[in-house]
Amino acid sequence: MIAFCCNWCAYAGADLAGVTRRQYSPDVRIIRVMCSSRIDAGLILECFDRGADGVMVLGCHPGDCHYASGNEKEEVRVRDTWELLDLLGIGRERLVLRWISASEGDLFGRTVDEFCDLLRDLGPAGGRRDG
Repeated sequence: MIAFCCNWCAYAGADLAGVTRRQYSPDVRIIRVMCSSRIDAGLILECFDRGADGVMVLGCHPGDCHYASGNEKEEVRVRDTWELLDLLGIGRERLVLRWISASEGDLFGRTVDEFCDLLRDLGPAGGRRDG
């Protein structure tokens, strides 16, 4: 599973989870981005093409974005991507958008664990390229 984490909030929340020794699934690969709005459908589809079973986009709470309205723009982008994932047969449930602040390390851990559990129940993503 890939987790794109906003530098200012979600990535700091992941760091807090580590500092407080909040364990979460090791099946996640965290990618730090400056803003959640940097993640587009092409990047999400590339994750699936390269073998990811799920993708999370984790950003600042609405109204707290360091780039004014980046997270609001990302919400629209993710909604469009959900529809695309359904059309491609991947399924919208394999893409999660959540708002996690720097002080929510436990929420970060719970979100990762819950999504990993869901992905285990769903099994591997279809359309995976071998090799």
